[in-house]
Amino acid sequence: MWEFCILVIVSSYFLFFGLIPWFGGAQLGLVGADEPRYAQIAREMLAAHSSDCHEVHAKITPHSLRPDDIHASYECLVGGTITPILYGHPWLEKPALYYWRAMGFFKEFGVSDWSARLPSSTGAGFLILLAFLHLRRFRPGGHLDAALITVSCIAIFGFARGASTDMQLAAPFCIGMLGWYAWYETGKKFWLFDLYFFGAAATLAKGPVAPFLAAGIILLFVGLRREWSVLRRTIWIPGVLLYLAMVLPWYIAVQRSNPSFFRTFFLEHNLERLTTNRFQHHQPIYYYLIVLILGLMPWTAIALRALIDGIDVSIAEWKVRHKPQRYLGHTRAGDGFPEFLVLWAVFPIVFFSFSGSKLPGYILPSIAPITILTGDYIYRVRRTGIPNWLLISHAAMSGILTFVLVLCPQYMLYEKIVPAAKDLAWAVLWGVLAALGIYTVVKRFGIMRLRAITLVPLALLLFWLLERKGYLLDLNYSARPLAAEIQQAAPDIHTVAEHDVRRDMVYGLAFYRNEEILPYKDGIPEETHVLVIPTKEVSQLDQLLQGRVYEQLRLYPSQGLSVYKVYARN
Repeated sequence: MWEFCILVIVSSYFLFFGLIPWFGGAQLGLVGADEPRYAQIAREMLAAHSSDCHEVHAKITPHSLRPDDIHASYECLVGGTITPILYGHPWLEKPALYYWRAMGFFKEFGVSDWSARLPSSTGAGFLILLAFLHLRRFRPGGHLDAALITVSCIAIFGFARGASTDMQLAAPFCIGMLGWYAWYETGKKFWLFDLYFFGAAATLAKGPVAPFLAAGIILLFVGLRREWSVLRRTIWIPGVLLYLAMVLPWYIAVQRSNPSFFRTFFLEHNLERLTTNRFQHHQPIYYYLIVLILGLMPWTAIALRALIDGIDVSIAEWKVRHKPQRYLGHTRAGDGFPEFLVLWAVFPIVFFSFSGSKLPGYILPSIAPITILTGDYIYRVRRTGIPNWLLISHAAMSGILTFVLVLCPQYMLYEKIVPAAKDLAWAVLWGVLAALGIYTVVKRFGIMRLRAITLVPLALLLFWLLERKGYLLDLNYSARPLAAEIQQAAPDIHTVAEHDVRRDMVYGLAFYRNEEILPYKDGIPEETHVLVIPTKEVSQLDQLLQGRVYEQLRLYPSQGLSVYKVYARN
């Protein structure tokens, strides 16, 4: 119970502080292009769903068991939940799991940026909890370390706070893979249920990539161990039926409603993303090595050492399996869990390294097995301690992370790579203190204090960045403050247009105003409207507007934008 309380308190802090209004406040508005776009889709789907339910005078749960009431509830259930829509048009790039979950949170808490992020943060929380319980059941000792390392590494922490589909895939996928290995080790079908149920959820989050990755990892694991019968036993008919019952209804329904779905989703946004650079996300083949190093921060040094240790153990197991003798008292050679985790971690990284399009979130499913290996590694070396060079490397990584994050607000204010000497000195001081604190505490009290002393500077940095400097993050990366200024300056004007504005700001303004932002490249609105334009391009206004009257309403220097009121042509 004490371990469980620590898990809940620490995980809740890292997942929800500065995210929800009653726990540090919603400090940062939606950022990037995906967050506001996905949130807007969920909002429009919820509006369509509410309208359809109102038309049939029903709720999802029927008023009675009469056929008419059941049919009305069915119409309410499917109304607005099949086709994702953006600005009134189908948006078929992603499946619907994120949108459904966001719709539920919107209905419960209202439409807001923070409720749009709850699907990811709660999904990550569910992953951390089940990983803790699973490891406590099958690998006790390092279970709490593994869970807290997972929730505090940059990749999990960052994507858990994003209104995106990445965590919707990673969380159920990882739970399903842990369930499969539990079945492999125990033979109990109860655990195999996890693979099919959570695998179906992952398929509804991002599509066929989920079963492909799962099948590839399991096939490699079984093939290296030469236990081919495991594949046959993995195909469990009740599980297959459950998977199909969860996945097929939506895929069939959306295809029937949108004949272009198969081409748009499967061919363009799955096959072409993998084989071409159509969506302009090309990166070098070593890209995911850099992503992995950054995503595991501040645990990178120990995590990579744990991964290498897992590879060494796997090779040793492989050698033992090819000897005539077996481990005494075991039906299979040795412990397969490290080997399974290594294959699970490496397969997505290698596969996506050869993809034509690369985005950081693609290898998010590889993070959890590495952090689990890390927790297990720390537990196994608890008596001997970690090598001094590894402790120094870990302390240095934590110090570097502290140094960079302390300087972030100064960079946002002044956009200087080299800050003022005073600010640089403070950042160096805090970085050195963090590194020395970790090194000294672990040297003095042992490796069992490594987890706690590493989490302390992380927790303080999170508080400082969101509670003290959150407004700077909001000003520099979100469209929320600009949307508020436009509403204050022109409350009676409903049409907003843009010219050469970054698409993350365009989607952000559209979400916060709940209306499409019209691009000048498609035509200048005839009516009076608000124009958002980069300040450096203001000199083009006379040529763009061709004699129309306009006046400046606002300057938004933090993102280099200007806001104008353009009067109607007449």
